[in-house]
Order: sequence, then C-alpha cells, then structure tokens
Amino acid sequence: MKYELLVFDWDGTVLDSAGAIVKAIQASCRDLGLPVPSDAQASHVIGLGLADAMRHAVPDLPADRVPEMVERYRFHYLSGDHELNLFQGITQLLSDLQAAGHILAVATGKSRLGLNRALQHSDLGPLFQSSRCADECHSKPHPQMLEELMSEFGVTHEVTLMIGDTSHDLLMATNAGVDALAVTYGAHPHEYLLEHKPLACLHTVQELDLWLKNNA
Repeated sequence: MKYELLVFDWDGTVLDSAGAIVKAIQASCRDLGLPVPSDAQASHVIGLGLADAMRHAVPDLPADRVPEMVERYRFHYLSGDHELNLFQGITQLLSDLQAAGHILAVATGKSRLGLNRALQHSDLGPLFQSSRCADECHSKPHPQMLEELMSEFGVTHEVTLMIGDTSHDLLMATNAGVDALAVTYGAHPHEYLLEHKPLACLHTVQELDLWLKNNA
C-alpha cells in the first residue's frame, strides 16, 4: 500500500453538486440585487469556505452584506440538496478502498453542519474515519485540514493522497507536501487542473477507481 490515508473533497468529487452550488450562488445574488456571476465565476469558488466563496464570487460584495449573502445561499442550496446524487460508482469505490485497509477522510469547504447533513443523506458516514470542514480549519488552500488529518492518524505526507476536483484542493495538497489526484467531472476544467501538476487527471469515477487500484 503506497498511500495509507486517502482524503477526498466532497462537492464535485463525491457528490454531484457543482451545478446546484452555482445556481444557489446566482439565485442569492438576484435576491440581493447584486451582480450575478457567470457559471465559470461561480464554479471557480467551489471548495472554498462559504464566506470566502461568496466574497470571491461577488468581488464587489460589501463586507457587511456577507452574512446576508451566506444566509440566502444556504436557503437556496438546502432547499434541494436532498435531491442531489452521488457520482455513479463512488459508493463502491469507497467501500473497496475501506476493505483494502485504507484510511478514508473528507476535507471540504462545507460547514460541519453541512457535511454531517450530506453524510447522513448519502449513507456514506460509516466509510469515512474522519473529516475536516471550513468552519473548523482555515479554508483551502491552507494546509491545515490535511495537516490535522495526518496528525490524527499518525501518518506522514509521503503516504497521504488528496483527491479533488478544484485547484483549491490541489494547492492545499501542495502546501501540505502531499500528492494529489484531480478529477475533471466536478467544478474546475481539465486544462486548469493540469496547471497544478496533479499525479493524474481522471475523467470518471471508473478511471479514478482503476488508478487507485493500480497505484495506491
């Protein structure tokens, strides 16, 4: 086993939620009479902590309106999050990795409340041994989430692998001295992920599964 600890991003990597996040950001801007970001602008902030994401998606957002924007985003996203689907094959992939003896964890821009809700809806909670959220740690790409997970399980950066769909995930891995895999079926486009030099860019869960079985 080359990698003992496998750390997964959630939105856009495990859960097919990128489109719903983009729509929730755009609807929140309409509610508040703010400039509505394009799909590309809104999807770029996926993976950041919620307040940071709102500030980046709407650069002209006054600081005193950030809480209002966050509240509207939560309203729109949570109204439909129970209808979102896991990427096809991800449950079996995670089950196989757990059975093979890997430690599985989540590092996400979601809040603790949001991740717990998602784990409950998806029934994936028992497959993950730990997790870190943006309201408990510095937001990505700061390395704190990965550093805390490595410390929790007593593993080194050489045997830790980060798996995510955004540049924020890949930069966090770089900052923590950890190898990273990119998946291109989530929020950020293939060419943008390649710039951050992951071990591989994988286009489907099936490709991810094969890579991990052959290399992890």
